[in-house]
Amino acid sequence: MSSILYEAGERLGRIWDNYAARLAPLKVSGLPRAFFEVGSDGLTLGLLAALGILYYALPPFSGTGDIWNRGREYAITFTDASGTFIGRRGVRQDDNIALDEIPPHVIKAVLATEDARFFTHIGVDFFGTARALIRNLRANNVVQGGSTLTQQLAKNLFLSPERTIQRKINEAFLALWIEARLTKPEILKLYLDRSYLGGGTYGVEAAAQFYFGKSIRDVNLSEAAMLAGLFKAPSNYAPHVHPDAARARANVVLHRMLDAGYISQGELFAARRVPAQSTKPPSYFAPDYFLDYAYQQTLKILQDKNLAHEYVIEVRTTVDTELQKTAQATINKILEQEGRPLHVSEGSLVAMRPDGAVKAIVGGRDYEQSQFNRATSARRQPGSSFKPLVYLAALKAGYHPDTIVYDTPVSIGRWTPKNYSRKYSGRTTLAYALRHSLNTIPVQIAMKIGRKSIIETAQAAGIRSPLLSVASLPLGTNEVTVIELTTAYATLANGGKSVSPYAVIEIRRPNGELLYSRERDEPAPQQIFDPVNVADLNYMLNQVVTQGTGRRALLGFTPQAGKTGTTQDYRDAWFVGFTAQYVTGVWFGNDDYSPMKKVTGGSIPATAWKTFMEKALATQVAAPLPGIPLDNSYAAYVARRQSQDQKLPPALASTEPRSQKRSGSAVAAVSPQQRRAAAQAQMLPPVASATPQTQQGGVLQRIFGGLFGGRQQRAEPAPAGTARPQVRGGNFQGRFQNNR
Repeated sequence: MSSILYEAGERLGRIWDNYAARLAPLKVSGLPRAFFEVGSDGLTLGLLAALGILYYALPPFSGTGDIWNRGREYAITFTDASGTFIGRRGVRQDDNIALDEIPPHVIKAVLATEDARFFTHIGVDFFGTARALIRNLRANNVVQGGSTLTQQLAKNLFLSPERTIQRKINEAFLALWIEARLTKPEILKLYLDRSYLGGGTYGVEAAAQFYFGKSIRDVNLSEAAMLAGLFKAPSNYAPHVHPDAARARANVVLHRMLDAGYISQGELFAARRVPAQSTKPPSYFAPDYFLDYAYQQTLKILQDKNLAHEYVIEVRTTVDTELQKTAQATINKILEQEGRPLHVSEGSLVAMRPDGAVKAIVGGRDYEQSQFNRATSARRQPGSSFKPLVYLAALKAGYHPDTIVYDTPVSIGRWTPKNYSRKYSGRTTLAYALRHSLNTIPVQIAMKIGRKSIIETAQAAGIRSPLLSVASLPLGTNEVTVIELTTAYATLANGGKSVSPYAVIEIRRPNGELLYSRERDEPAPQQIFDPVNVADLNYMLNQVVTQGTGRRALLGFTPQAGKTGTTQDYRDAWFVGFTAQYVTGVWFGNDDYSPMKKVTGGSIPATAWKTFMEKALATQVAAPLPGIPLDNSYAAYVARRQSQDQKLPPALASTEPRSQKRSGSAVAAVSPQQRRAAAQAQMLPPVASATPQTQQGGVLQRIFGGLFGGRQQRAEPAPAGTARPQVRGGNFQGRFQNNR
C-alpha cells in the first residue's frame, strides 16, 4: 500500500513540474505583472457582476402566451335591457380609440412631459438618465425621473411599483425587450391605453370621459395638458379631487411643450387663459347587488365561450330598474317598520321571468353597509318552501292531488317530526297536506319513494347547493340560496321546462361588435318535467294562497301559486310564488342566525311578496298558469274592488275585452257570498259524483282550464237541462281504493 501511494505522489509531482515548465516563458515581473494582476481581478469581478445583473434582469415571466395582457383587469360597462347605462365593474378603460384618432396635441403633451426623446432612443435613454442623475444630485432630491416611456410601460405591464434596484434593472432590460418586439407607435398606444390616470381610470380615453365627459378625440389643449399631468402622480393631480394642483401641473406641461417646440407662446397663453374644468359625472341608478351577480356571470361566460381575452366589453343585462327600485323599497320598508319589534335585520328578494331572466335582486337592506349578497350567496334552510319539490317527486311517482294520505305521527329512529299546530289531521288528501303545510306527509312520501328521487327532482329543477340525504330532507333542512329556490319555482311557472337564471343578454366590444348573444349561443330549454305533474302541483300551490298558509300573498286579480317556508326557532322565513309573468322569492332573517319573534313565511315574507308583485304587475295583463286557468273569479275580484273604489293596476281597469275573448260573453258577476260558499265547499271532503269522470278529463281541465270546465270556475249556474261541470275529485273513492 505504501509503495502505491509513493508512486502516485511521484507521478503528480512530475505532472506539476511539466505544467510549471510550460508556463515559465509567460512569467512576467515588475510593472507588467501588476497590470496583469489588476486586469485579471477586474475581469473576474466583472464576470461576477455581469452574472448578478443577468440574474436580476431575468423577467418575472416566461415571455410566452398573452404577455401583453398579463395581470390585466376587466373593464365592463353594464346597461339594462333598453341600453341605459346602469354601472360598471372592474376598472374604467377603453382601448378602442385608434392612435391616429387621438389629437396630436394630446400625444405631444404626453411626450413633452414623460419622454421627449421617445422616437430616438432604444428603450433606455442613457443621456437622459445621466442628465436626470446630475439634476437630482444638484438638488439633493428627486426632481427629474430618468425612466423612458418604454420603461414606464414595462413597469405598468409586468412589474410592481416598489422602488428597488432589482425592479430598475428589470425595467431597463424589459424596455429593451419591448423595443425589439413592438414598433414605436404600438408602444405609444399601449402606454396611452394602460397607464393609470386616477379615479379608477386606465388610459386617456377613459380619463377624458371621466374628468371631462367627452371622448379623447374632442379634448382641447388645456384639457390635454391636464391629462398629461396625471401620468406623474394621478392621485395628487386628479382634477376632481385637487383642482388647483391639477391646474398648476397643467401649466408645467404647457411650458414643457413650449420648450420642446410643440406649441407657440400664443397657444400657451390661450390655454392658460381658459383652463380645463373637471365635470361632475352624471348621476344614475346602480342596482349594485344585481351588478355583482351579472359581473360574476359575465366572467363565467367569457371563460366558457373562449372570450377571456376580451377585457373591455359592454354587457346588456336583463334588469328592470323600476322593478329593482320597487324590490329594494319593499324590503327596506318592511325592515324599517317590523325589524325591531320582530327582531329581523335582513331580507332578500329575487324576481325573474319564468324563463330565468333575472329582473331584480335585493341582496340586503343596504349595499354600502354590506356588499354580501344574501340572495345569491347566502345558503339558508328553506323550510316548507322546499316541500313543492317533494310533492313534485311524489307526482312523478304516481301520486295525485286527491290521493289519500294519513297525517299521523311518524318516527325515523329517534326523530319524530311534528306539525306546526302540534295537531294531526288524520285521513286527508295530498292537496290539503300541501296547502296547510303538514310535516308528516312529506316525510312519509320520502319513505315511500326514496330520498334519492327527491334530490334528483330538486337538482333537475335548479338546486345547485349540495343536498344531504338525511331524514329531515323533505322538510327543507338542507341549505339553498334564494335564487336557487326561485329558479326551481320558475320551472313550475313555465310548465316544466329547464331554467338557468341569467342576467346577461348580450356582450359587445365598445365598437358594437357582437361577441355573445344568449339567444344565439345558448341551447333552448328542455322539457324536464311532465306538464301534467306540473299542472297538478300548481293546482295545489294555488290553494296555498287561496285557502292555506299563504293567504296574505293573495293577489286575487290573476292566477298565482306559491308556498311559505319557516325554519326551526323562526331563524328563516320564506315566501316563493309566481304568476304567468314573474317568479319571486322573498327571505327574511338575521345574519347571525338568531331567532326572529315568531316570524313565519305566511307573515312579512308573504306581505312583501304581495306588495312587490302588485306593483310589478301594474302594467301586465292577467294570464293563466299551467293548472290554474284564467276563469271568471278574477274578473269578479276586479269588479268587486272597483265597486269598493279600491285602486287597481292600470292593466286591470277594464276586463271586458279579455272576458269576451275567453268565453265569448260578458263575465258573470259573482257576489262575495257566492265566493265564500265556493271556498267552503272546496274545504269539505270530496264526494263522489253522480257521473264519474276519467282521470284524462281532469288532466285536460288542469292544462286548459275553462275550455273543459276548470276547477275554479265561478260562473253563474248553468241553465236547466245542462250538465254541470265535473267536480274535482269526482273519482275520489275509486282512486282511494286503488291506493290502499
